[in-house]
Amino acid sequence: MSKTVKLKKGFDIKLAGKAEKQLENFSPAKTFAIKPTDFIGMQRPKVTVNEGDTVKAGTPLLFDKALDQVQYVAPVSGEIVEVKRGEKRKLLEIKILADKNISYEEFQKHTESSLKSISKEDVIKQMTQGGVWPQLIQRPFGIVANPEDSPKAIFISGFDTHPLAPDLGFALQGEDKNFQAGVQILSKLTSGKIHLNVNGDADVPSVFAKAEGVELNKFSGPHPAGNVGVQIHHIDPINKGEIAWTISPFGVAQIGKLFLEGRYDASKVIAVTGSEVKKAVYTKTMIGACVDTMIEGNLSQDHVRVVSGNVLTGEKINRDGYLGYYAQQITVLPEGDYYEFLGWMKPTTEKLSYHRALGLLSFLNPKKEYVLDTNARGEERAFVQTGVFESVTPMDILPVYLLKAIMAEDFDEMEELGIYEIIEEDLALCEFVDVSKHPVQEIVRKGIDLIQYS
Repeated sequence: MSKTVKLKKGFDIKLAGKAEKQLENFSPAKTFAIKPTDFIGMQRPKVTVNEGDTVKAGTPLLFDKALDQVQYVAPVSGEIVEVKRGEKRKLLEIKILADKNISYEEFQKHTESSLKSISKEDVIKQMTQGGVWPQLIQRPFGIVANPEDSPKAIFISGFDTHPLAPDLGFALQGEDKNFQAGVQILSKLTSGKIHLNVNGDADVPSVFAKAEGVELNKFSGPHPAGNVGVQIHHIDPINKGEIAWTISPFGVAQIGKLFLEGRYDASKVIAVTGSEVKKAVYTKTMIGACVDTMIEGNLSQDHVRVVSGNVLTGEKINRDGYLGYYAQQITVLPEGDYYEFLGWMKPTTEKLSYHRALGLLSFLNPKKEYVLDTNARGEERAFVQTGVFESVTPMDILPVYLLKAIMAEDFDEMEELGIYEIIEEDLALCEFVDVSKHPVQEIVRKGIDLIQYS
């Protein structure tokens, strides 16, 4: 039965630089990269190509020895120009110099009617070999799903409430057929429901409204209402020993393309956002694209930070860095590497804060969009219990006690306090509002690793 959930806890970080709903054709990226660091939980990556090899879109590049049936494939065709490694030969990225015209590995094609009779085994085989399986993320732990598992349900969040997040309905225009095919394929992987969760405060995009075989749930409220972990908590919480899978709407459409077109299509529409870009727009690119063509000539100043993803959970990259595998946007902010006299004590209406602190008067104008830099305005200090974490976490957990249990490595307490229900993004807002400046997301991942590998 479909649910309508209205959340009150949370906080919307209103930043300047939201993308206008228009597609901009930037110069095509010349190089692309697949980074093992994008795939949390990858333990022992094994590279299957060498520098100088030529590949097609869909050619396997690497796999995880701990999950060897899942292939991570090339997003484009071209030449392998670098297999970059770091300390102790840790694999950092596999870089491809792209062809002007992309050629594809061929996989089996299916008609819309034949998808009904395809077996679960054939679905898993084509998805793992065709490069789309990593789109499926397992809860708990937030790792790439194991094909041998059977989830109790699959969850899709059809909207994003992160700062400057793209409109997923706009980004998926024209993908109705592929999205529906993807849903049909996903139904083969679970005996439970496929939950499609949409924004209850806005019109439902046609790509989601037309979807069949899903349970449509509506969520409304401030961030993190769009987080799939929050949605799972209010629909069908995960208990110890249970498994659920999540996937982005883009991932669903990509699966549909693999089966309908017989090829791995890494193209996606992302948002170029942030106060420091001249053109905050949408653009069509590929997974792993170098972002230099989207940045060059599109900055209002030079002293900036480029983030692959959003400002809460994204990854800092260079101007010639690469779009993350799961990133739906890039964000450009002013760099905040400076000392500010008096800091938060200086009266101003130009800084955004969740707290009604001395000097920070943003609460007087809640609809204002802010130009914020990356300055943390403080350093890590004693863990102050203010009750603020609970006010921005719309889940029945106690974030402060959970984080302290993780820091104390108390396994029983971690389990009792909800470690199985969260990953980093679910408490990222706590890191933003934390007056003690703790690396909340790092602490959460430490706790997940302790539970997973103990």
